[in-house]
Amino acid sequence: MSSEPDRQTLIDQFLARAGWGDAVSHWLGQDASTRRYARLTQADGDTAILMDAPRIEDDPCTPEMSEAERKRLGWNAMTRLASSRVDAFVLIADHLRSAGLRAPEILAHDSERGFALLEDFGADREFARLIERGAAEVPLYTQAARDLAMLHRHPKPDVLEKDGERWPILPFDDVALRANADLYADWLHQYDTRARMTDADRARWDAARDALIERAGGFEREFTLRDYHAENLLWLPEERIGLLDFQDAVIGWDAWDLAMLTQDARRDVSDAATNSALHTYLDETGKDEAGLHERLAVIGTLNALRITGVFARLVKRDGKPRYSDFMARQQLMLARNLAHPAAAEMRAFIADTAPFILEADS
Repeated sequence: MSSEPDRQTLIDQFLARAGWGDAVSHWLGQDASTRRYARLTQADGDTAILMDAPRIEDDPCTPEMSEAERKRLGWNAMTRLASSRVDAFVLIADHLRSAGLRAPEILAHDSERGFALLEDFGADREFARLIERGAAEVPLYTQAARDLAMLHRHPKPDVLEKDGERWPILPFDDVALRANADLYADWLHQYDTRARMTDADRARWDAARDALIERAGGFEREFTLRDYHAENLLWLPEERIGLLDFQDAVIGWDAWDLAMLTQDARRDVSDAATNSALHTYLDETGKDEAGLHERLAVIGTLNALRITGVFARLVKRDGKPRYSDFMARQQLMLARNLAHPAAAEMRAFIADTAPFILEADS
């Protein structure tokens, strides 16, 4: 029998050590992972956020791991996700602040047991919620692009280290890209009978997928947050963007975060906001417009295939029908990316096996 105290006792001990043992806690909505959050309020009115993130995988993926080793460890290692690692969150938050971005201050943390006490950015400040209440969309997306450009002017680390903790920032590699894109091939035909995936189709899929990945391999790399979208970006009172959910950062591409921002699976992003974000990023970085649009097509297609597969799996395997509500928008994003000549081989595959997707943009 384990002598480890129960989770609530560990939380109480952590908060007591941090000087927040007498705070009143209010648990917030469940995160889409094993993490959960509570807002803490002290008697004097000060607030903070408790992140409760019990470890589910002790060994992170390392550069030396083979594909077979990563498969054995599971999905997080295959796709280079940090999952519930508090040390990743803390070290990446520090890196983002050093680049001039507004990640929350870490008031206290216990990486071994999976706790962090975070600066409270306040409630209902997410871009998505503000826009629902009538906030102007263009200024928010413009500043989000400006912050990405600021991050990309900062040196890219291979490893982050501080106070005895160490976290590798790994490349978003071919293994991770294949595993993510394959969610489309594995699940869409199970979700929608109009999609076809025979053995011959699967061989052709592999070739089209790998052509995109090979093209991605030639693109310039950037520090990539992965989940840079309207649910994770907060507009703070000082007119800065507060960042959430960045612990899975990798060395990826500018186009990944820009696609997550402007090709949002959960909400329509206006052409005005999209154009302002992309032109602001180009102005701030001095990068070439045609090159960015090529990267957006290739990386955006790989990402859109991933998300389409994720939604199909959530509905069919996990019994979450509400994700069907997002599928039409997501397939439209995929169709628009496929229109670029850089994605021609994948477009031809989709035209033969799931032509209804291309019809979404007709």
